[in-house]
Amino acid sequence: MTRALYSLCGADERRFFSPHCWKAVMALAHKGLDFEEIPTTYARIKAIGGGASPTVPVLDDNGRLISDSFAIALYLEEAYPERPSLFGGEGGKALSRMVEGYSQMIIHPAIMRIALLDIHAILDEGDKTYFRESRETRLGKPLEVFAADGEAEKAAFGAKLEPLRHMLKFQPFIGGQTPLFADYIVFGALQWLRVSAGLAMLAADDPVMAWFERCLDLHQSRGRTVTAA
Repeated sequence: MTRALYSLCGADERRFFSPHCWKAVMALAHKGLDFEEIPTTYARIKAIGGGASPTVPVLDDNGRLISDSFAIALYLEEAYPERPSLFGGEGGKALSRMVEGYSQMIIHPAIMRIALLDIHAILDEGDKTYFRESRETRLGKPLEVFAADGEAEKAAFGAKLEPLRHMLKFQPFIGGQTPLFADYIVFGALQWLRVSAGLAMLAADDPVMAWFERCLDLHQSRGRTVTAA
């Protein structure tokens, strides 16, 4: 069986940084499925499946193409029901949608202010032009102006993770005693920050860091390395 995941990379093809691609990587590892991760720059996305998706991740599961990290997780849950569940039932899917909202509305905007220029710096030269033009159009200002408050955002970043710290008082993972896709959603965001700019704004003894390290260690026994930085 041929299974491939197209994941966003920088100029260094070993440097995968997209939060959404990391979610898909972790979901595949959770299911114990073998796959090849194909480094994909922004410029190469249009060649996937003849333009099947404008974004990555894209999973090619033996010729079937699925894009969007949440859609990939739902597909894996349906296609491989005999393997460990990513959701633990319908309630887990609903939980994951709430966590997705928290991550993308609270955590992602903060990371953009902190790491925007770092992300730009790790891209290959062709992608840098696209990234700058597309983000400046979206933001309505130059990257440097948007990122000017980065240091203040670093100082405030820890507070945005307080809901996660509260949860960690009662259980080791968002999913409970074991991780679910909801864990991988927040993990993907923090791995995006770690790979592009580092996690120095979080103290080593922060419960969030302990949780993050547990997530990094989850799938090592399956031979899948998820610690690239």
